[in-house]
Order: sequence, then structure tokens, then C-alpha cells
Amino acid sequence: MPRSFREVVNEAKQQIREVTPDEMERLRQTGAPVLVVDVRDEEDYREGHLPGAVSIPRGALEMNIDDHTTDEERPIVCYCGGGSRSALSALSLQQMGYRNVMSLSGGFRGWKESDRPVETETADDP
Repeated sequence: MPRSFREVVNEAKQQIREVTPDEMERLRQTGAPVLVVDVRDEEDYREGHLPGAVSIPRGALEMNIDDHTTDEERPIVCYCGGGSRSALSALSLQQMGYRNVMSLSGGFRGWKESDRPVETETADDP
């Protein structure tokens, strides 16, 4: 019998590391070259994203991650709207050999709810 989306996500979350917004801020403050990956659709990214995040929609992640890093030790934090797609994304990157991958617990909603800064893009931005 097929498993539900929630079951698959819960299984992924048991195999990855999740970080809170506070933990992510501390990681960034260490000066580590953290790659923050927004796995939502590009329209969502343009409407608001974490400062410095790159947009790699979930469906293109595995094909395009090496455009941003091939360093298997580089810290990578994935996030989506609520933390489910980013958990699946983090697991997939781990399976590809990236060793320091995390998922932002609570996703973009949790980030905004904790009063963290958000960047937006206008139609004139590249």
C-alpha cells in the first residue's frame, strides 16, 4: 500500500537535521559559507525569501544544485513554505553526497513568524 505524503515527510525528517531560525542565524554568524536554498516556486521566491537565498525549485534541485556548489562539506539549508518539501530536498541532497545539509523547521512561514528579515524582488530585478 502506498504511503501518504505526510508519512514520507516524517520518515525524511528522521534522517535529516532540522534547524530553527535561531540556529540558522547562529550558523550564519559563524562566517560559514552557508548556501540557503529556497525550494519553493520562483513566484513565491520573488514575493519574499530569506536574505541571500538562491531559488532552486524542488523539481529542479538535483539537476541544478551543482550550479551553486559542488563542495560536499558546505553547509546547505533548504527551506520551503512550511518545512515538508525542504525535508525531502535535504534528504535528496544527502543521498547525492552532500554531508552538511539541513532543513529549516517551520519553513518560510516559521521564519516570518519569528520576525526575521525577508527580501523581495521587483520586476526590474535580474
